[in-house]
Amino acid sequence: MRINIPETNQQRVVIIGGGFAGLRLARRLRKSGYLIILVDKNNYHQFQPLLYQVATAGLEPSSIVYPLRKMFQKNKNVYIRVTEVISINTVKKQLNTTLGVLNFDHLVLATGADTNYFGNEKIADNVIPMKSVSEALYLRNELFKDYENALSAAEYEERQPFLDIVIVGGGPTGVEVAGALAEMKKHVLPKDYPELNCDEIDIHLIQGGACLLQGMSQKASDAALEYLTGLGVKVQLGARVIDYDGEFLLMKDGSKLEARKVIWAAGVKGSSIPGLPDEVYTRGNRIKVNRFNQVEGFDEIFAIGDIALMTEESYPDGHPQVAQVAIQQADNLADNFIAILKKQPLHPFSYKDLGAMATIGRNKAVVDLSWWQTHGAFAWYIWLFVHLMQLIGFKNKIFVFLNWVWNYFTYDQSLRLIIRPRLKG
Repeated sequence: MRINIPETNQQRVVIIGGGFAGLRLARRLRKSGYLIILVDKNNYHQFQPLLYQVATAGLEPSSIVYPLRKMFQKNKNVYIRVTEVISINTVKKQLNTTLGVLNFDHLVLATGADTNYFGNEKIADNVIPMKSVSEALYLRNELFKDYENALSAAEYEERQPFLDIVIVGGGPTGVEVAGALAEMKKHVLPKDYPELNCDEIDIHLIQGGACLLQGMSQKASDAALEYLTGLGVKVQLGARVIDYDGEFLLMKDGSKLEARKVIWAAGVKGSSIPGLPDEVYTRGNRIKVNRFNQVEGFDEIFAIGDIALMTEESYPDGHPQVAQVAIQQADNLADNFIAILKKQPLHPFSYKDLGAMATIGRNKAVVDLSWWQTHGAFAWYIWLFVHLMQLIGFKNKIFVFLNWVWNYFTYDQSLRLIIRPRLKG
């Protein structure tokens, strides 16, 4: 079956993925003269940097998602198709999807990254990832179900499996989740669960490397460690997890840690699609591209964002898998698509590092810019402003801002709900 898209004399640009890269490219090209088809398995864009706040009941899911169709209501040259891509036929220039076949003139892979379990199926089966809104909601449900269950456990040994939490991975996601959980333990749970002794709740953050926030400055790493330990988080550095059976984490040094609830933030890998030659894939399942984001060996297939691995002099191992890279690559590729229409030369991509930041809790954040570093309350205000401005939709910006203001003064959001989806009543 062929997916119904109007036949025109316009060249078709099919974009797979509605994340930072794919959405930015579609928005830049919506009035360019191309026919744009944006394909995603969801009908919304999700703002991943704030997923941890959904997981810890700081924000509603609707505050960090935005409907794709709403963004392009006035653009007749943009078509949205909600489906999953099964494979690519590079010879016929077709996508095989769960809805049918889709033809393309130019194809852009912006599929982002998935959680990386490093090939360990037991870990994959037993941990809680956090790369999507649904996974964040699942974590929220599990947290509050376990607190409810802990109230009925009379003995300390019975309560601990419900109370203790382990986060694996000391990057921005792991650090931000650990900080949010520690603040919940300190300010929220004593009000909601006065029968619980919150001192029994242990929050562990396990990092395989020698420092937190690898890729940021030593100053930022040290500040993050100081903030987390000050909040009571038990941080283990240089501790590499090699297995997990649902009850015990096994470390590389042979030690074990009992854990019934493990949040996995230890790494990402590219989301591959069958049909491309094996040789275009490199470490982390990323796709090798040239400086124009063209997939190796193809002139009309491109990859941008987390899935793409491009080397340049300053980044011999590829760019970091962060939103700024995705956005800048999308902008450069949009300019190149317009150049193609005008039969002008293409411009090679060069990444401009605007810095990195992470928040650990109220008035606690770290900011690394190319020319300046800071941490503490001022860094926290910078983090809030930057993330608020990056949200899509004026209403989302207002709702998130009001949530943050309310939470700042009260620590008392009304979002701590256990929602169990059911197919039938």
